[in-house]
This record gives sequence, structure tokens and C-alpha cells, in this order.
Amino acid sequence: MIDSRAVINPKAELAEDVKVGPFSIIGPDVQIDAGTEIGPHVVIKGPTSIGKDNQIYQFTSIGEDPQDKKYADEVTRLEIGDRNVIREFCTMHRGTLQDQGLTKIGDDNLFMAYTHVAHDCMIGDHVIMANGASIAGHVHVGDHAILGGFTLVHQFTQIGEYSFSAMGSAITQDIPPFVMVGGRPTRPHGINSVGMERNGKSPEVIRQIRQAYKILYKNNLRLEDAIEEMEGMAGESNELSNMVSFLRNVTRGILR
Repeated sequence: MIDSRAVINPKAELAEDVKVGPFSIIGPDVQIDAGTEIGPHVVIKGPTSIGKDNQIYQFTSIGEDPQDKKYADEVTRLEIGDRNVIREFCTMHRGTLQDQGLTKIGDDNLFMAYTHVAHDCMIGDHVIMANGASIAGHVHVGDHAILGGFTLVHQFTQIGEYSFSAMGSAITQDIPPFVMVGGRPTRPHGINSVGMERNGKSPEVIRQIRQAYKILYKNNLRLEDAIEEMEGMAGESNELSNMVSFLRNVTRGILR
């Protein structure tokens, strides 16, 4: 399973069926669970844990030191879940002590070629980052979000679940759940109804989210007033409740 030309540190822990291609380097304090495949010319530095059935392609750099001038060789971590696909030339860095000391990636995500996940980022499940998309430090990305090719996300920004950014978007403020953004400058452009439909959201849920979008973006309300109106219509809707909770916890303001 492990090519004889790979370099595996004795302090790395690999499940018996992990595959490692030629010229890959796996350092100490790296844990890789069953079914994961590491291609050739991959570098993995610890402390890093990688779950089950991940596919990591050639020329990726996983678990390297954070690109933060404050970093002083402290022990921090990267955690990657299960069934992620990490394509060529991706870079994923460990956390810093200025946050929780952890960069964390969930399950079933697709990171296309040349994507970058910086220190202290938190990525949910079923996220897609298209070619060249990059997120700066301390960014949180919700489940089922899609970042189009060459999307750039400012540090400390929150990207809501099921949101969608078009190619070349420059995101400097929080993107609420279900909202699509794009253009230059980047602006909101409706809701991600296609993404919701593909993931089984009912027509009623989509109607409610569309109504919430109008309250937030079309009715010329202050953010707090829009939140209160949305809260009043949320009822038992998990989606609307999640949207309200997101808006009540924004740190950089929302893109409007």
C-alpha cells in the first residue's frame, strides 16, 4: 500500500490499508485513518489527523505552518474529516494560538486544484471550493456552500450554509445562508434555489427563504429591523431560524 519511495516518519500513524504514492513525505504526529489514498509528491506535516476514505492528489501541502507572522512554532493542529477530495496543489494550514489552535475540515467536501485553506478556518460538510478559491485565516464556511473559481475571502469572514459565490468574487463581509453573490464589486444576487432543490429542500422552504431575502435586501430595512421581521416569520422553520441566528452573530457586517 505504501510505495517504497515514500518517506514516512516512524511517529506517523497510518491505518493498514492507507495508500501512499511515490515521493510523498509524511511527518511525525500525523494520523491517517482507513481507506484514505495519498498520491505522489504530497507533503503532510503534523500535528494533523485525516479521517477515512479521503482522496489526496499529487503536489498538495497538508498541515504546514500557518502563514501568520505572529506564529512562533507553537503546537497547533489540522483536522480533516471523512470522504474529502483534495485535488492538485491544494494547501491547508494548521491553526494559531490567536484562535483555537485548530483548522478543521468536515466531511464530503471537494477542494479543486490550487485552493487554499488558511489557519484557523472551520469548514463544514459538502462544501465545494472551485479552482483557485482561497480563504484567509479564521474564516468559517457553512455546509453545502460553494465558492466559485478564484473566489477570495477576507479573514474572519463567515460564509453561510448553501451560499454561492460566482467566479472571481471578492468577499469582505459575511454572506448569509442561502444567498448568491457575484460581480465586481461583489453584491448579492438572489438565493441559491438550485442548490437547495438539489439537496431536497421543499418548495415551501425555498419560498420562505426567498421571502426572507426580500426582507433583508429589498425592503430598505435596517439590519436589526430585518432580523426581527424574519424572526417573526421563522416559526418552526429550521432554515429560517438558522438564517436569523447567523445574522445575529455577524462580526463584519453582511454583504448588502
